[in-house]
Amino acid sequence: MNDIIGIDLGTTNSLVAYADNKGPFIISSNGEDNVFPSVVSFYNDRVLCGYEALESRKTNSRGTVFSVKRFMGKGYDDVKNELGFIPFEIDPEEKEVVHVKARGKSYSGPEISSIILRSLKTRAEKSLGRAFTKAVITVPAYFNDSQRQATKDAGRLAGLDVLRILNEPTAASLAYGLHEKNRGVIAVYDLGGGTFDISILRVKNGVFEVLSTGGDTHLGGDDFDRLLSELINEKLKNQFSIDLHNSSEGISRLILLAEKTKISFSNLELNSKKIIIENLPKVNKQCEIEITRKELESIFAPIIKRTLNECEKVLSDGNLTKKDVDELILVGGSTRMPMVKEAAENFFQIKSYSDINPDEVVALGAAVQGQILSGDRKDMLLLDVTPLSLGIETIGGTMGWILPRNTTIPASAKEMYTTSEDNQTGVNIHVLQGERELAKDNRSLSRFRLKIDPVAAGIPRIEVTFLIDANGILNVTARDLRSGKATTIEVQPSYGLTDDKVEKILLESFEFAEEDIRMRQLLESKNEAHTILVATIRALDNVDNLKISDEEIKKIRDVISELEKECKGENPSSIREKIDLLNKTTMPFADQIMDDVLKSALENRKLSEALKD
Repeated sequence: MNDIIGIDLGTTNSLVAYADNKGPFIISSNGEDNVFPSVVSFYNDRVLCGYEALESRKTNSRGTVFSVKRFMGKGYDDVKNELGFIPFEIDPEEKEVVHVKARGKSYSGPEISSIILRSLKTRAEKSLGRAFTKAVITVPAYFNDSQRQATKDAGRLAGLDVLRILNEPTAASLAYGLHEKNRGVIAVYDLGGGTFDISILRVKNGVFEVLSTGGDTHLGGDDFDRLLSELINEKLKNQFSIDLHNSSEGISRLILLAEKTKISFSNLELNSKKIIIENLPKVNKQCEIEITRKELESIFAPIIKRTLNECEKVLSDGNLTKKDVDELILVGGSTRMPMVKEAAENFFQIKSYSDINPDEVVALGAAVQGQILSGDRKDMLLLDVTPLSLGIETIGGTMGWILPRNTTIPASAKEMYTTSEDNQTGVNIHVLQGERELAKDNRSLSRFRLKIDPVAAGIPRIEVTFLIDANGILNVTARDLRSGKATTIEVQPSYGLTDDKVEKILLESFEFAEEDIRMRQLLESKNEAHTILVATIRALDNVDNLKISDEEIKKIRDVISELEKECKGENPSSIREKIDLLNKTTMPFADQIMDDVLKSALENRKLSEALKD
């Protein structure tokens, strides 16, 4: 039986899916929407995730984190230019891995993503009635090694064995069942909340071969929202002298307004949208501004043009023309925008597939891949590619490529090097990823040292082998062929979490598990106590018509005081005891209220008439 779930860990929304002999399906929970907002909100006594956290963006903007996928596998310097556009705080002390500060603690991207993944895992287990520990998680095709490793770290922290990191465009192709076609070339245009991918695949006899892939891991719906929020803010400044960019609450409010306005323009019949904004600072009236479709399309056009430029590059990399493409698949929530769909179809000069919800197609494909890995499905095979070139730094600080981009994976390649100085006792290996000529312009993945015997320069023969697995994770071996000495590492990217860090986070999750449960019990007890106290006090304020003695009232009020006192403490058991005591003390009081209600309902009426109400 298939024991693997498929997860689309998205920028805006995430989904979990499963595939059985009837096909793949999205897993929802208790009638909720299939999508699960990729939002986490931190409070002093709890952590919210999903729709609850999404609501907290309005009231807890500093403690609510969204679009964390854009920070995965990145360092502080990579994102510092964006700090003015996000309401939550990025920790400047954490340079290597982006950390978000919330409620006095720093959280890395993988830690925050693991909360989302854990929630999706729980959703699947509750819905299907069994435990899941294995998963296929999708990533943008253009995610580099650091970002893929960060995603694996997040899965591990969530208690999942990540069997495969699957490129999102490839997943979309699997979901559409295009393997049933005998042959054809497919373009997958994937514009999501934070990333853009374009991949060209060839399908032949059930084999998916990725010919070329490209994109931008920092281009998506968030960029549309940002541009639109700036337009809204500019109109507020011009018409009402209000600048909401001056506070985190204002920025959060602008982004939410922009997102809602953008979605409304998915209706082709809408040519303009009036936005009414209330409770603005220093303004005692509601403010109204108008956004037109022409304005919207004008500011969005450059972003769409950037996606089409990537499409040109990918066709060139695959030695293809637009006429060679047989099918076009649109993926990602941003492709719901009419101007995006129109631009992609005009570029490839064909109509797009739109049979599957673009928000769900990637998760469905991940579930199919899980079914393949479990052995339940044997009629399909994936041949994916590495999105960026891999190599090492060579003499003079140049980039020595070993595995060029768009190499089909899994793959291996080797190159021979030697020393430049006499009597070297070691060789430093600096592993890089990128397309630039100079090492300093490419992304550093790892550094390690191979010890060698001291001999004259040019004598050693250093063989460097790159082996990249189906997940796009790299192993590097450096071997001195003269002495046989070798060093092998699984590359831990400079911007990923170290094993020690992951282990520390896991240990902390176990260490504080008991305390986390206690805090949950405390919160639930306080919430129940509050509800009971409000109801009891309200009833006591209307005791004039009831036959209840002053002594009984005093006894109830005494227990109320005891419960209120316990609610200020931190002991859930004590609160529960006082709740039970208050229920017991008010039982005669409650019975009498019920009697009076029934008497009032039956007064001067037949029983059959009252029961009809």
